[in-house]
Amino acid sequence: MRTRYLAVPVCLLLMADAGAQSGKLPYPAISPSSTVQVTATAPTYRIQSDEQDRVAGRYAMSNGWRMQIEPTGNGIEARIDRRRPIQLVAQSADRFVSPDGNVTMEFNRGAHGDDMLMSYVPESSDPRLAQVIVIKATMAQR
Repeated sequence: MRTRYLAVPVCLLLMADAGAQSGKLPYPAISPSSTVQVTATAPTYRIQSDEQDRVAGRYAMSNGWRMQIEPTGNGIEARIDRRRPIQLVAQSADRFVSPDGNVTMEFNRGAHGDDMLMSYVPESSDPRLAQVIVIKATMAQR
């Protein structure tokens, strides 16, 4: 009699596990909703012209792209290959971010201070996915 009471819960567990493994369980329902994305303005840093000059130049990126960095009013302008330039504001002497927060560049990295790390949200990314690409670059020419 006692084994009968134990057999019922064990059978229920085995049936639940089999359904989960076979993929027959329904996924949670997700109702479509409108979303609003709010980004705070990046805090700016009053960059000095000598600090801008330290990051200005040409960079050879790890994916084969070439990037030109030029100083602007309170930041830098980055042009990758022949694409339109990206304006970035300074957050520190070595960190720059685009006004929308989609592009971040960190300079003066590596043993010799001539490496750069760029992270960005790709243009064609699906807004439902969180996707960020990180690329390393090395100073090619000042």
